[in-house]
Amino acid sequence: MSLPLAPAAEGRLRAALPSSVSLPEGRWDAYARLSDGEPRRLVPGVTDLRSLADRTPSGLLGHVAVRIPYATRQGNLTVRSWLRAPHAEAVDLHLAGDGLTVRGRVYGTQLVPGADAELRARPGDGESGRDGGGVRRVEVVAERTEFAFTVPYDGLAPGVWDLWLRPAGDHGPAVRLARLLDDVADKNPVFTFPRARVRTPYGPVEAGPYYTRDNDLSLAVAALDA
Repeated sequence: MSLPLAPAAEGRLRAALPSSVSLPEGRWDAYARLSDGEPRRLVPGVTDLRSLADRTPSGLLGHVAVRIPYATRQGNLTVRSWLRAPHAEAVDLHLAGDGLTVRGRVYGTQLVPGADAELRARPGDGESGRDGGGVRRVEVVAERTEFAFTVPYDGLAPGVWDLWLRPAGDHGPAVRLARLLDDVADKNPVFTFPRARVRTPYGPVEAGPYYTRDNDLSLAVAALDA
């Protein structure tokens, strides 16, 4: 995607990406090309991301579009974008000694009676992912666009479990839970959660939530020595 450079104050050049322009989900590296020269990688200056923190979109557009600029490990400017339709935002995580309660909000869809949450084992990842993986369902408490559910750890096999919401139960879409509506481009090293030790039919485990590289919500369950 190319954007025009226009003169700005103090001899600077400026390029703007309007919110009305759709930016597909992914990571976009920023370059500048002057005249006929080679594109040069940009580095970030001062960024003001306060408008992104704890925002609540209206949901009238039927989707959630998020763009967060950040500095890469090499110090270059990249924009992380998400475009989700529908979207299930993980607003709050409450950790207890034997489980996890998730509270969130949906965009671009409706919560109906029979809505539930799914935990899907990643294929090939630990005991949970053997033989093509497994699925666990838990009941959802819904009120308008807000939802809550609790995941007990004692029924989970070791492995990685990805969290999904089914706003209309079996008859509607499956929506990946994620936390996107803030100013943190990569939540994995920033949002860390304690692990709980519980006994399961598979033996003692250590379990807890984490955000993936794409800021999706998952659960890690690790076997412990008996």
